[in-house]
Amino acid sequence: MKNLPNIFDKPEVNELITLSLVEDLGPQNRDVTSDSLVPPEELAEAHMVARETCCLSGVLVAIEVFKRVNPALECEVMADEGAVVSAGTVVLVIRGSAQSILTAERTALNFIQRMSGVATITREYYNAMDNAEVMLLDTRKTTPGHRAFEKYAVLCGGGTNHRIGLYDAVLIKDNHLASWEKKHGTGVGEAVAEARRKYPDLKIEVEVDTVRQLKEALTTKPDWVLLDNMPPSVLRECVALCKGICKTEASGGINLHTIGEVAQTGVDAISVGALTHSAPSIDLALDFV
Repeated sequence: MKNLPNIFDKPEVNELITLSLVEDLGPQNRDVTSDSLVPPEELAEAHMVARETCCLSGVLVAIEVFKRVNPALECEVMADEGAVVSAGTVVLVIRGSAQSILTAERTALNFIQRMSGVATITREYYNAMDNAEVMLLDTRKTTPGHRAFEKYAVLCGGGTNHRIGLYDAVLIKDNHLASWEKKHGTGVGEAVAEARRKYPDLKIEVEVDTVRQLKEALTTKPDWVLLDNMPPSVLRECVALCKGICKTEASGGINLHTIGEVAQTGVDAISVGALTHSAPSIDLALDFV
């Protein structure tokens, strides 16, 4: 497993944890059920348990939720981020105020269940790719507001983060090219050159869907080309054309059954939107013992 970044370095992560607790506790900051039934002095030990085999992500976020509710809670990590655990595995133990554990329970579970779902499907695609030389990339097809969490989960599953947003890299896609060509009457090569002139310090990637379009793009040497919806035979031809000029990314309609063949074409990376937009949440539960 690669070294993981500190997810809490991103301000949006801390902000969303705060907002999620406010959402659950309301304007009066209260858990009326626990307040009604559980004495403040009652202590408990709770085990967070995986109910199905999964690749974990969000353990540290879950701990942060418990600590936000009550800094005195003790959290013992039993399985690390990125670990593959089987059903029945205890991944986290929490000790302290029973009221506080109950108050934090659902928000903590919501984060770790979603993040572990993304990590698990990423690990499935990574294993199906069966080629450690090829990067498995995520996309911007993320849950609004949760991108930092989901892209971190992709890392836990063995994937690699593509650009974070619209601000950190240029990616010229078909609609950009349609607008450019309508206004300027020139093609993909000039569009790449213009992006390079405006943002010389950023990576420039361009989407192409034909060999002819690729050849034109290569005249202005983008950093990456996105080879969209191409069969393996055409991907191999494009990889050969790009050798020594730029890196290659395959994308479009790639699934668990086809990714292995695509990974053997020589591309540098494969991007899969399903890592985030189609990941089901993992079944984890919190049990008092």
